[in-house]
Formats: sequence, C-alpha cells, structure tokens
Amino acid sequence: MNEKNPTRRAALAIGAATVAAAHLAPDAALAAVGASDAGNKLVQDPRIDPRIKAVYGNFPPTRFPDVPNREAGLEWDRQDQAKAKGQPSIMRRPTVDYEAVVPSTGLAIRTEHVVSSPDGNTINLLTMVPEGPGPWPCVYYIHGGGMIISSCYDASFQAWGRQLAHAGVAVVMVDFRNALRPSSVPEIAPFPAGLNDCVSGLRWLRTNTARLNVDPNRIIVAGESGGGNLSVATALKLKRDGDLRIIRGVFVMCPYLAGAWPLEPGSSALLNDGILMGAHSNFNQMVYGMEAFQQRNPLAWPGFAAEADVTGFPPVVINVNECDPLRDDGVKLYRLLLRSGVTADCRMIMGTVHATETNVTMCPEISRQAARDIAGFCRDVSRPAVPAA
Repeated sequence: MNEKNPTRRAALAIGAATVAAAHLAPDAALAAVGASDAGNKLVQDPRIDPRIKAVYGNFPPTRFPDVPNREAGLEWDRQDQAKAKGQPSIMRRPTVDYEAVVPSTGLAIRTEHVVSSPDGNTINLLTMVPEGPGPWPCVYYIHGGGMIISSCYDASFQAWGRQLAHAGVAVVMVDFRNALRPSSVPEIAPFPAGLNDCVSGLRWLRTNTARLNVDPNRIIVAGESGGGNLSVATALKLKRDGDLRIIRGVFVMCPYLAGAWPLEPGSSALLNDGILMGAHSNFNQMVYGMEAFQQRNPLAWPGFAAEADVTGFPPVVINVNECDPLRDDGVKLYRLLLRSGVTADCRMIMGTVHATETNVTMCPEISRQAARDIAGFCRDVSRPAVPAA
C-alpha cells in the first residue's frame, strides 16, 4: 500500500470485528483475534447508543496487519493463536445464557450434512423450524465473519437464529468453508469455496422443502457482514446459472462488499474508521480472494457488480448501521439496485455500530425488530410462484 497516495484503498479487518460487534457476550466483546489500536473512537462518538458504549467502550478497535499474500496471512494467524494458547481468555467460557434469552422451546432444531458441489466436501446446515402445521416461509441465513472466521454454531449465532425462527419462519443456517479458521466444517479454503458451499446448501434446501416443512415458494437469502457478501454473491451466482427464481428475496445487514475503500472525505470508511474496526489492512482481501479482487469479480466482491449483474434480482432489503465503516457498501448496493430496476429498500439504524441487530442482548429491541423485519419480508415478498422441484 502506498500511503503517500491520497486516494489509497485499504481492505477492512472485518472478520474479527464482525464477531466482536454481533456475536460475543458483552464482557468478551472485541477480545477476538486481531491486532488492536490503543484508542477507542467509539467512546467519544456522540451518535452511538450508550448501551453499545457500555459493552464495547473498554476495548480498542480490531485491526489486522497488512500481509503480502494468503500464505503470510495464514502464518500470522497461526502465530497469533500460538501466542494466545494457554493464556486466560474470557472468550473460552460462556458469559451469557443464550438459551434463557432466546429459548429453543417450540422449535425443532437439527443438523443436516450436505455434500457441496463441485468439490464434494461436506457442509453443515443448522435448521430451526417452528412447531406447527406449516409449511413455513424460510430464511436461508449466511453468518458473518468476513468470509474467513466464525460459525453458525457459535452460541450467539444460534440465539440469533432462534430469534428469527420465533418470529414465525423456518431458519436454515449454513456453515461453509471459511478462508482462515474452520467453522464446524474442518476445511479452510479461499474463494470460491465458501460461495460454492452456500449455493450448494441453498440448492439442497430447495429440493428438501417437504422434509423440512418449508414453503418452496417463500425462501429468501439473508446474512450480515461477510454473510451479506455471500448472500448477494449467492444471488449473483444463481442468476448466472439461470436459477434465480428459486429465491424470492434477499435481506442483508451491514454487507461487506467492496474489499477495499477509498479514504475519501465524507466516506463511512473514513468517518467511522476505528469504530470497532479499522480500514487500514489488506488482510481479508489477501486471505479470502486477492486474485478475484484484482479481476474485479463480483462473485467474490459484490461491490464490483454492474447493473447488468443485478438486473432481474428479486426484491432486496438492506440494513446499514449509522456508525459502521461499511455503511457506504450497503448504500451503494441500494443505489445500484434502483438503477437496475430492482425493488429495493435501504434502512439506516441510527446510533448503531456494525451488526448491532444480530446481538440479541446488547440492544434487544433492535434485534427483535430486525428479526421481525426479516420474517415479515420472507412471508410477504411478492414474486411469481416457483414450480416444485
């Protein structure tokens, strides 16, 4: 990176920040992997909800180092984990009883093991279906973590999935191959592995709706942060394959789409830099898909998508957080969709930071409202019926 260039672009250290922002217990916030700065801009920012400050105020923003290639990123992470081994860590013990906050009562929860194409690897789908006659509209949910870390089996992600299901929809959460640290799937691999897994899981869902008590004509794809990237990329891949009709909508929160950002006056990457995360590293870019970034491939980095790529998309809803460095990614996607004739809605949640909605304990009414919004969109989105598979 040439820091003398005033229009330099910097990849965001989003993976650990996503976990910290949305999926750690309050007293474990921002203790995730990654190097950190000493300061915390979040505390001084008057826009931010005091409850968020109470959770994250004692922790510096997450930052990753610049690395020359993917292998160097993997080696840095191995060394980082080795340094932490044996040391006391508040991340190693549960601090929130998520079952008490969002109970499993009334939900049928199980795991499906699915073979992914084209690699033949096995992925895991965590299904949560309300008890009752059905068939239920279904949210196919892709977890965040910058496409490089985290798992839908993390206790906090499971709680968020249950919250969605209690809003009156079936939820199918996919655990795919991360690019840095394993999910419940043991392999790690860069793009396009994670995307292929997400598409494969969705295709399996579409052909097993009767088994899951799911309405085949009311399936949407949703995700936050890196899961927002993969949600949009899944729709792009379905369109290329001629299968876009199998989903009726896309709902993304704080989507991580660009891969790198110009640090321009007024941009969210500059204005909100240092709030939970920093925009001064190429780490995710290198670890997930630098070659695809250089090729401007929208399947890896949907921020490169053009109007022709998204024309014909089903309705899309985008949530962005006011105090998120990634805010502009969602806004730019919204404007692209409008130019392309796609029905789209973009909502900014004031006073919030990256992925606030999916933290069920920090601002619970915001989380519950987001779950209701996704479930309502899934039930009501208008799209021609799809013949049963």
